[in-house]
Amino acid sequence: MSDTLASPVKKPTVDDIINSRRQNRAAKGAFYTLLLIMVVWSIKVTIIEDTDWERIGSLGKVIAAANRFIGIDFSLFPSLIGPTLETLMIACLGTLVGVILCIPAAWFGAHNITPYKPITYPLARLMMTLSRSIHEIVWALFFVAAVGLGALAGVMALAVRSIGFIAKMSAEAIEDIDPGPVDAIRAAGGNDFQVMIYAILPQVLPQVLSVIIFEWDINIRRSAILGMVGAGGLGLVFFRQMNTFNYHGVTSVIIAILLLILLGEVLSYFARKAVI
Repeated sequence: MSDTLASPVKKPTVDDIINSRRQNRAAKGAFYTLLLIMVVWSIKVTIIEDTDWERIGSLGKVIAAANRFIGIDFSLFPSLIGPTLETLMIACLGTLVGVILCIPAAWFGAHNITPYKPITYPLARLMMTLSRSIHEIVWALFFVAAVGLGALAGVMALAVRSIGFIAKMSAEAIEDIDPGPVDAIRAAGGNDFQVMIYAILPQVLPQVLSVIIFEWDINIRRSAILGMVGAGGLGLVFFRQMNTFNYHGVTSVIIAILLLILLGEVLSYFARKAVI
């Protein structure tokens, strides 16, 4: 019977513990050394070697170039009201259209409710990944080429860009729901639509609304720069001021963008408090 008993577990000795700690320190040291080498190499390649230091000139020239932006073109402010409102509307409409497009994406992308897992689930996840992988300026360039210059290209770019975040977070919230209400409604004879309305939506609605508000807040920042590629709003005014070398006008546009972003921060704060 003694042959069938398992051999006692050997307790680590003091030397074993010391050797293990030395190995861990050596591994950490090698990792941090490799990380430092990569950081230094990246700085050397991307900053030191890839920068035209002769064109930049001395520190005095850099300061003189920066001083050109010190000043405000007050005569430009009346003409910034329209582009500021246009930038805000681009963000609002882009988020709204993005939310509409996210409904099927979130439905298909939630593993527990997707209609046909082999097809709809990977298709929705592909849409989310594609939306997040491409920058909003690239989307804006695409839509400017497709529909022309103007706010419509900006709205479409923000809508497509919003799918990746809103749909992903919504789908993951649906996957984390309590299955109890779902099983109860199905046991009572409820169909898929009733399950969605009465079992799933009440559980995920606060989180989804919070995600939408957060995305809208981000879209205000995005819409402020999309005009630089022809999508309207303050970005277009910024681009024109730079092209005409009106540096004080550039500063004025930056101030308008800052005020718009601060307004978005205030509105999103109260909206989150109302939702949460």
